[in-house]
Amino acid sequence: MAHIFTRSLIRCLGRTQFSTRALFCAALALTSHAHAQTRPLNDSGQTNCYNGANAAVSCSAAVGGDSGVNPRQDGRYGRDPAAAAAQLTKIGAGDAGFDYTKIANNGTALPASATLGSAATDWACTRDNVTGLIWEVKTTSGLRRQSHTYTWRSTDATTNGGDAGDFGTDTCGGTLAGAPYENQCNTQNFAAAVNAATLCGQSDWRVPSKAELLSIVHAGKTNPAVDNAYFPNTPGEPFFWTRSTSPGNAANASTVWFYGGASEVSAKANATRVVRLVRGGL
Repeated sequence: MAHIFTRSLIRCLGRTQFSTRALFCAALALTSHAHAQTRPLNDSGQTNCYNGANAAVSCSAAVGGDSGVNPRQDGRYGRDPAAAAAQLTKIGAGDAGFDYTKIANNGTALPASATLGSAATDWACTRDNVTGLIWEVKTTSGLRRQSHTYTWRSTDATTNGGDAGDFGTDTCGGTLAGAPYENQCNTQNFAAAVNAATLCGQSDWRVPSKAELLSIVHAGKTNPAVDNAYFPNTPGEPFFWTRSTSPGNAANASTVWFYGGASEVSAKANATRVVRLVRGGL
């Protein structure tokens, strides 16, 4: 499968014109040696092309084609233009080339009209039908409230780069009070609490990798740069943690900013960031 991944990466980089797509491709490159790609990748959500004056226009051959003003722009290729041309079959629904299905608290699939809630058949998670990942949906209250922040922590020495991060204090509204969490709002405790609650019938929730979190970035939107119909209550600020330790400094971890879809690193020990958990794997 490695050659399939490499070919996908080359194609991805070959049509890159914008920073969000470039960041996603770079994240894929960092993980290519560790994991062979076994599922398709999402497109970026970018459906515009840009002419010689850097103005957004429709993706004609004259603008974004192989011999265009700015050749092989992302908006002309992949799932997004196929969706715009009504040539893309989806399992669920979603903006541009994204394909999502709402999942209930009890783990069953729901129609697109389902609403968030705490009942067994209310919406609580979103499945990405392209990558196969299932995502936590943030709420406006309770354990998964969108405004709660956490320090980065992982005691898994095989993945934390040699730095386990910080225990943290109560920055999550008392939702991690008492044993075994002791008001220590960190990513490891949050994942453990969500698993104890068996969100959407599952107990294998975890902090996503950088590549996984970038896979839901919608480059055609801003603040938040995500399909808000399937990821409501997504704050544009602050950044979201990933489990990916910075290759250059084990005291830092990668984050993704859903205001515009950028990525940067933050200090594990003294930064608090939002977390969106995931299950499954790219």
